[in-house]
Amino acid sequence: MTQRTGPDARYADLLRRLRRDPFVVQTVRSTAAATISYVVALWLSSEPAPLTAPLTALLVVQVTLYSTLTTSLRRVNSVVVGVLIAIGFSVIVGLSWWSLALVILASLVVGRFVKVEEFIPEVAISAMLVLGVTQVAHTAWDRVLETLIGAVVGMLFNLVLAPPVWVDTAGSSIEDLARRMRRLLLDVAEEFTGAPAVERAAARLHEARRLDNDVAEVDGALRTAEDSLRLNPRVKEGLLHRIVLRTGLDTLEICAVVLRVLARTVTDLAKARDGAELLPGPTALALQETAQHTADAFVSYAVLVTSSGSEAAEAAETRLAGELRAARARRDAAAGLLLALALRDSAQWQLYGALLAEVDRVLDELDPEHRGRRLMEELDRHTAARRERRRRLGRRRPSAPAPH
Repeated sequence: MTQRTGPDARYADLLRRLRRDPFVVQTVRSTAAATISYVVALWLSSEPAPLTAPLTALLVVQVTLYSTLTTSLRRVNSVVVGVLIAIGFSVIVGLSWWSLALVILASLVVGRFVKVEEFIPEVAISAMLVLGVTQVAHTAWDRVLETLIGAVVGMLFNLVLAPPVWVDTAGSSIEDLARRMRRLLLDVAEEFTGAPAVERAAARLHEARRLDNDVAEVDGALRTAEDSLRLNPRVKEGLLHRIVLRTGLDTLEICAVVLRVLARTVTDLAKARDGAELLPGPTALALQETAQHTADAFVSYAVLVTSSGSEAAEAAETRLAGELRAARARRDAAAGLLLALALRDSAQWQLYGALLAEVDRVLDELDPEHRGRRLMEELDRHTAARRERRRRLGRRRPSAPAPH
């Protein structure tokens, strides 16, 4: 088979990336749902421009089926309440600066009582939009009809054309995070064999601190993926997928924190050395090789937790086990050298011990046995929570009357 090259290949690659972008997918879906709801409202409503229908559809259509089902009722409730408040004000006073202020105040207060939660501002927004276009009482009821049309179209749109499952996108984000962590650890390891300036070591520390932002971005992508797995009939073992991805990211987040501490330790050691060699040659080399194997283990771990096939997962686990064995072997060599160094240079023994402790923490977090225990603990916790929910539902059900 001839592989496509040139503009066609670039165009196909661009389309694939766009299909995997939640923002692009959400934009297309929202536009389509809003347009369809407007067309339906033109047929069913007497208003010449039934804009409340597409407005409601925009609020209802979400990037995942789970978020649609869990937020649609609150969104629709907020819109309907706002419309009803505007109807009352339009019948009595119409639109003026003081009636607008009263509408906003009433909408925010009523929104609190009807428990629309994070959609309280949308009560006021809907009321203002309706108040601005509704000057005749009988046309105001068309706004309620339009709201229901938009809600129904949005719900049907998500049920018939279910949103994509974003597991691959989240997996790619996790792997990208692991590669950035690998690059950072390799950069830090380069400092072991030289005499870095304090400013250079501090720059590595700032890079490590920026990993917090990277983790937050990946967490957002993972939450979207988790929602896309919930209540999705196309997905089997959705709970297991969610737990595997979540525990994988949790592990990398802990490792990112340890990397930041390691970078701080290297910075403190550079300050203490004041331009001199950071570590003696054999000790520096042992630590650098330990860090290199550990850095490669980050990527293998990420591939392991994001692999969808058993063969890819087994290959990644084999690579991870080999890298961890090599890292521990060099770590043991570095431990003996650091102990001897601490006995000769007792003034910096805390920093030498910290270097070793931080490496040990990362190796422990990446250990497959540790991962297995975490998975079992999370599965047990979710199972217990599910049993508790069923028990509570059983208590709420009315008991059958006793026979006479």
